[in-house]
Amino acid sequence: MTTPENGRDAVVIGGGFYGTTIAAYLAKARGMKRVTLIEREGSLLQRASFNNQARIHNGYHYPRSFTTAYRSRINLRKFVFEWPDAVKRDFTKLYAIARHNSRVTARQFERFCHEIGANIWPAPPALRALFEPRLIEDVFLVEEYAFDASRLAAWAGNALDECGVQVRTGARVTEVVRGTGSALTVAVQHGDAACEPIPCNYVFNCTYSGLNQIGGDYPGTQTQLKQEIAEIALIDVPSRFRDLGVTVMDGPFFSTMPFPARGLHSLSHVRYTPHLNWSDVAGTDPYERLGAYARESRVERMLRDVVRYVPTLAGARHVESLFEVKTVLVKNELDDARPILFEKHPQLPGCFSVLGGKIDNIYDVLEKLDAEQFGDATGQHYRHSLGETGVVYG
Repeated sequence: MTTPENGRDAVVIGGGFYGTTIAAYLAKARGMKRVTLIEREGSLLQRASFNNQARIHNGYHYPRSFTTAYRSRINLRKFVFEWPDAVKRDFTKLYAIARHNSRVTARQFERFCHEIGANIWPAPPALRALFEPRLIEDVFLVEEYAFDASRLAAWAGNALDECGVQVRTGARVTEVVRGTGSALTVAVQHGDAACEPIPCNYVFNCTYSGLNQIGGDYPGTQTQLKQEIAEIALIDVPSRFRDLGVTVMDGPFFSTMPFPARGLHSLSHVRYTPHLNWSDVAGTDPYERLGAYARESRVERMLRDVVRYVPTLAGARHVESLFEVKTVLVKNELDDARPILFEKHPQLPGCFSVLGGKIDNIYDVLEKLDAEQFGDATGQHYRHSLGETGVVYG
């Protein structure tokens, strides 16, 4: 495909982990010489890629979605191999099953872990003693890790520079329209000023919560989305817990684990982390709603419930809270599955929408992109080596 005059091979919208990885992939694996990435924040990986639990899933969290759990098992190994410097492994992770209101029993959870091939062991007595036995049926030792978003951001900047990707921060895409021939045109705004439109062959919308806030001929996603304002509390835990992570499941329960980018622990609670939600529609900018939100922390209610199950956490101290918009696929609310959204828009050829529910889902996106024809041969399967060197090669 011929690149439009003064144009780009591809424009990637969104500088989170997905957008930066896809831009690097297009430049190195698919041979696109002119790729531009546009991010509305002042630097990369500042929104949902940073403001989350920082958990690299290994399947344990999804006993009601075998596919999500199994894909997590596969993707974790790849992620740890690709980004070893960003992965925190030097802590002990425990999963505890509540006696009441859990949607799985301890035996069902154990059987599920064996089915997906996830390592699980009975927790030693000293660790079981941290939990209130009247409320906890069983406690298991598992393999689950955390990631340092600040290190991933450093990787992204270096990788895009090495790949020759043009990065424009502090800019926002307002429209994607049909250009001349098969080309697309991207309208960009910097502050209150409109920039020169960018003609290109392909557009990848990786804006997460902002997927449906682009005008022009962009049709929006066919998949219905729900937006939530979510609070991740960052806490300083008692010394006994510094090298521990705990998830109590499976129902209205909680998780606390290391948050490497701050040297603290994250704390999320199924009941109190979501503050409000709404159906995603064009014209209702989720980030504007977040900006206007009062952001009153619910951490006291979180900790009050947590201490019932883990009394030793009574000494935890709230340091700050991260508020962010979380986007979920409506169709997966009941089964907790976290598949990717990967949509091609036939009415706007060359335009793609991408959304991932977890950071390790990036490999599911790359597999989808492997099957696409971008002016090169189809059916090729690329080997992805992104982490330490920022290189993607076939």
